Amino acid sequence: MTTATAAPLHLGTANVHRNLSTARLIELAIQRGEGVLAANGALNVDTGARTGRSPHDKFLEDTPGIHTFIDWGKVNQPITPANFEALERLALGHLAGRGTVFRFDGYAGADPDYRLRVSVFTEEAWHSLFAKTLFINASAEDLSGFEPDWTIINACNLELDDPARYGLKGPVAILQSLERRRVIIIGTRYAGEIKKSIFYAMNYDLPDMGVFPMHCSCNVDAKDPTNVALFFGLSGTGKTTLSADPHRWLVGDDEHGWSDHGVFNIEGGCYAKCIRLSEETEPEIWNAIRFGSVLENVVIDPETRIPDYDDGSRTENTRVTYPVDFIDNAVRPSVAGHPKNVLFLTADAFGVLPPVSRLSPAQAAYYFINGYTSKLAGTEAGVTEPQPNFSPCFGGPFLPRAPMVYAEWLTRRIAEHRAQVWLLNTGWTGGPFGVGHRFRLSWTRAFVKAILSGSLATVPVDEHPIFGLSIPRSVPGVPAEVLNPRSTWKDGAAYDLAATDLARKFRENEKRFTMAPEVIAAGPRV
Repeated sequence: MTTATAAPLHLGTANVHRNLSTARLIELAIQRGEGVLAANGALNVDTGARTGRSPHDKFLEDTPGIHTFIDWGKVNQPITPANFEALERLALGHLAGRGTVFRFDGYAGADPDYRLRVSVFTEEAWHSLFAKTLFINASAEDLSGFEPDWTIINACNLELDDPARYGLKGPVAILQSLERRRVIIIGTRYAGEIKKSIFYAMNYDLPDMGVFPMHCSCNVDAKDPTNVALFFGLSGTGKTTLSADPHRWLVGDDEHGWSDHGVFNIEGGCYAKCIRLSEETEPEIWNAIRFGSVLENVVIDPETRIPDYDDGSRTENTRVTYPVDFIDNAVRPSVAGHPKNVLFLTADAFGVLPPVSRLSPAQAAYYFINGYTSKLAGTEAGVTEPQPNFSPCFGGPFLPRAPMVYAEWLTRRIAEHRAQVWLLNTGWTGGPFGVGHRFRLSWTRAFVKAILSGSLATVPVDEHPIFGLSIPRSVPGVPAEVLNPRSTWKDGAAYDLAATDLARKFRENEKRFTMAPEVIAAGPRV
């Protein structure tokens, strides 16, 4: 990997609080007016104007050392070294002027062979708590002489007078340099930018280290350590929910690497959506929300301070952050063997795709590179209702390299370890968004249970006439009539039109990539 020597940070006379305890960070966050303690003990914060990621405001420093390795475009937007340096000086000056700065030192990567040292400098205490919760904490011994591989500088309250002067589109900027090994965050308090910037870094570094980086959750059977499962998907499709299973051990909920030895979690915590969260449907996540976790943008009663998880008036993208240790059945350290099953999760807002499909290797490659889902309200700035979205490898916003690099890794890994791949629709049935309804979580869990038990691998299937997907004829605990999506629509002809329209969108999207003939042939029939 290409690196440059990072320049030292200049924070003037600012008082730098390093690796404070959870209790102290919560105390300071409350004292400084950054959040309040909810009735369940979690720190509840408001992230301000930005309640989701700001992908259109993310820029990558364009240097000769990395230029040819980057898939430049809407995701990877260039910024000049001069503008990067100027904005870094502004961010550091802003932090120095705050008087108090919080520093977290820790790791990304549960496997020591592929671990990165990370330092996070923030102006708000709760952001330091977020980093402490989401990354892997270093021991006191490790902190002695700690030198980061990556440094994040979060100047969330910095207001830029003239953003266009620096080549920016607006007052928010998430800047990353693969050579300087630095991230600069300006103008947004949404903490997800902290974690995703390091995932982006790992997506660049890990392929050179012989590791397939993945936007997925992972769990393993409590009684069979060889029964490992991966759940790929974008925000809101169910990665965190489905991997939190009382009968299986959680490895991680969002970011992993697949090496020659198996799977490892990149993070040390979980970042779950909690809109409409209930103890009945998601007890593991519900019980993880306690002192030491962070709620983002959840509406709470001002008197009782009881959270109202059904209230999406602030945003549909309400979040909770908690250490993976808060899940009782978590694997520690967060490593596992090679997966037997790989599940692609999609929230299809058109109500077209079957709820569960068994994929051939060629279909797995096709649906992975296309990465179809729907953007859900609140996950990004400006998204207020579901939109069709093709995100390569189910993680397009976080991929610095060309998507085919990661698609080839998937094909290689599933072939090496004979993993079975499935497409699971956690979106709509009975019609599109606004007409139909989302699949019941109990049905989705039944699909997952049948897949991971191995029972669904031998069930007779019907072939979808347009998408060519293999649809199981029966799944225990699920009404047979919901398995074929056409039968759930009142108007079969309307379904055919919607399915054909979506199939054409797939065929149009695939033109972005260079795929093998057998992979192209595995796509829809239009």
